[in-house]
Amino acid sequence: MTINLKKQLMSILRTVTEPVLLLDEKKCRNNIQRMADKAKRNNIRLRPHFKTHQSRHIAEWFREAGVNCITVSSLRMATYFAEQGWKDITVAFPVNTLEHERINRLARNLNLNLIVADLEAARLLSATVRYPVQLWIKVDSGSRRTGVLPEDNKTVDAILEVINVSASLSFRGFLTHAGQSYNCRSRDEIMNVHRKTVALMTDLAERYRSAFPGLEISTGDTPTCSVAEDFSMVDEIRPGNFVFYDLTQALVTACEKRDIAVAVACPVVAKHADRNEIILYGGGIHFSKEYLDPGDGKKIFGELVRLSDNGWSEPLEGCYVSKLSQEHGTLKVTDEVFSQISVGEVVAILPVHSCMTANLLAGYITLSGKRFEYFDAKREYYM
Repeated sequence: MTINLKKQLMSILRTVTEPVLLLDEKKCRNNIQRMADKAKRNNIRLRPHFKTHQSRHIAEWFREAGVNCITVSSLRMATYFAEQGWKDITVAFPVNTLEHERINRLARNLNLNLIVADLEAARLLSATVRYPVQLWIKVDSGSRRTGVLPEDNKTVDAILEVINVSASLSFRGFLTHAGQSYNCRSRDEIMNVHRKTVALMTDLAERYRSAFPGLEISTGDTPTCSVAEDFSMVDEIRPGNFVFYDLTQALVTACEKRDIAVAVACPVVAKHADRNEIILYGGGIHFSKEYLDPGDGKKIFGELVRLSDNGWSEPLEGCYVSKLSQEHGTLKVTDEVFSQISVGEVVAILPVHSCMTANLLAGYITLSGKRFEYFDAKREYYM
């Protein structure tokens, strides 16, 4: 079986002529099942964020793990997954009221949950929505991206007043994304973010529970959802990146590098022996230009792995993508590795941010040779 897999992988690589995203199905399914099991142990709802993979094929692996509700990042993406039979969808981006026609089309056909982070948005939504929509109030629990501050009772009260007088809107609860967890560099730091976020959200919920006894708490970021075990005080979690993980998650200690389920296959186009650099067909338009700063003056845009019988190895010591331009990637390697790689070969790179890389490459090839489509953000989807 190992020999067959190796033959399949080598056969796949012979077809690679430009950067493509390799997907390890086993690792991906393991990541999904691990999170599903955690939610089940805590008796809470797993509403995974599909913005990472954005693929109807991978979505089915979640369904097989018992998931029946999802999170997306746009109304167009919600329509794409609604076409695949998903009937309970949260759009975890502040509602764009200019898309009211798409909102109404979705709300007419499924359980649509939207988020508001602004009083005026709630008013505009109330004036245009014609079908039942459940609203989450987005809370800024520390990331300072968007959301109502937890102590801002005035704004929360005003939004709730808009919801209460609306014929179509109902209050679902409070939702947050603890994005500050990405600044952590240890599991203890992640747990500190988790505890503070849960305490803040439960305190806020208790202030309104007598008026809204059914209100819920929704949290969601891959670091805290991966590291923490106790979610007894929340009703649902919405992690997304965990489906693939990446080098950023490994840096913040949310995963091990062996958990990363995607790698970018890049053709080798040039070698420079004077500086131990290998030039890849794979640049910023394939990886994104996000990088890791390990604190020693280096910028790491990806790490080299060795393709093997079982997919790929752990990253090779001292071998990393040091620069990216639009199409070019500069791979810094050791003397030994430099001598082992030839122009015309294909090498594999673990990405820094798998969500962005998947979005740019817009498709997958599994290690068994299956090709999976990716949501087309420019196409109009209809249910």
